[in-house]
Amino acid sequence: MTYKGICKEFLESCGLSIGDRVEIIKKNVKYVGMIISHTHGSDDKHLVLKLDNGYNIGVDVTDAQAELLEKGEKPKIELPPLDMELDPDKMDISIISTGGTVASIIDYKTSAVHPAFSADDLLRANPELMEQANIQGKAILNILSENMTPKYWVKAAHSIAQEINQGADGVVLTHGTDTMHYTSAALSFILNTPVPVILTGAQRSSDRPSSDGFLNLMNSVTAAKSDIAEILVCMHASMNDTYTHLHLGTKVRKMHTSRRDTFRSINTEPLARVLDGKLEVMDESFNYNQRHEGDVEVNDSLEEKVAYIKCYPGIGSEIIDYYIDCGYKGIVIEGTGLGHCPEELLPKLHRAREEEIPVVMSSQCLYGRVNMNVYSTGRKLSETGVIPASDMLPETAYVKLMWVLGQTQNLDEVNAMIQNNLKGEISPISSQKYFLI
Repeated sequence: MTYKGICKEFLESCGLSIGDRVEIIKKNVKYVGMIISHTHGSDDKHLVLKLDNGYNIGVDVTDAQAELLEKGEKPKIELPPLDMELDPDKMDISIISTGGTVASIIDYKTSAVHPAFSADDLLRANPELMEQANIQGKAILNILSENMTPKYWVKAAHSIAQEINQGADGVVLTHGTDTMHYTSAALSFILNTPVPVILTGAQRSSDRPSSDGFLNLMNSVTAAKSDIAEILVCMHASMNDTYTHLHLGTKVRKMHTSRRDTFRSINTEPLARVLDGKLEVMDESFNYNQRHEGDVEVNDSLEEKVAYIKCYPGIGSEIIDYYIDCGYKGIVIEGTGLGHCPEELLPKLHRAREEEIPVVMSSQCLYGRVNMNVYSTGRKLSETGVIPASDMLPETAYVKLMWVLGQTQNLDEVNAMIQNNLKGEISPISSQKYFLI
């Protein structure tokens, strides 16, 4: 990062630049070191020096004096090309990045950081990957996961399809963890893939000793070589670096802000675990797609104007009017309990039905099933044409309605498709054992 403001003026007035070895005197304290780039988000008055002992410090240059000791050049990392010969006995796995970095190469002499994502970079940072497969890597986005959009889901889907149709035996998609479960659900509906597609990420960055990225990435490649041709999420299954779980893309959710084992399968158990380079299927009842020959089918039509409303005490009925008046084509309600909302909303839901806007009811409880036949409120909701989401996660119901409306606008067809299990999003039976996992 280049300097701005006070630091930029200080450097220019002293004839200094990044890479120079300098002596800075501030309040009779002398600092000797090399000027390095400041970090993103730093203020404009602290100059960063790498001291002779290897530590970095920030020096407030206000009223400071500087003397050039040795002219230098801005630190750069120039890595020699990595000779990667394809091994015909190994599978070909593509790794696609949607933002951030899988690893970073750091020059600890200069503190320069090289953001790594090319195939060469990945193999330098994780040479163990070469033992598993022939790796090809590319970055298609560079965004934080909270900035993910439906258009980016489609972009990722087409990139995955291109890799598979060009011969990749499996694909790993690296993704920020905050919205990974939305993307995994979207890709599940958009893609019909003949090979595994694995989403993974990290709760801890690669510069921290507790980073979970290495194990997640390694086990994702193992999963991408398997015979399970599904959209899966591969993340830590415990706080230790022991094994990962493979979660079905439509049944997974991030459940903790910072734990490494934050991802959990909801209303089902994880499909498989990966331990010591081996994959073990855990849910024998799930009839997953087997790896097979053929191209990827991409059904990428999405209706983006779908509202996602969380029900809460005191919610006003005008919120339904707002979305109808703004031209939204569908609504997902994250209801209470078995799938309820205040009776005040009922007239507005009747209006949505009259205007052929489908409304899907999920539950903020997450575990269990929506059942609108138990209490009077639920029965009244059924009379408005609200569609029960069964045991779908609210986020999955939201993504599914977007996809379904991209395929048809016919209300009866939408109703049938929402209640039909298309990509494992609806479990055939409910069991309290999943709540105890």
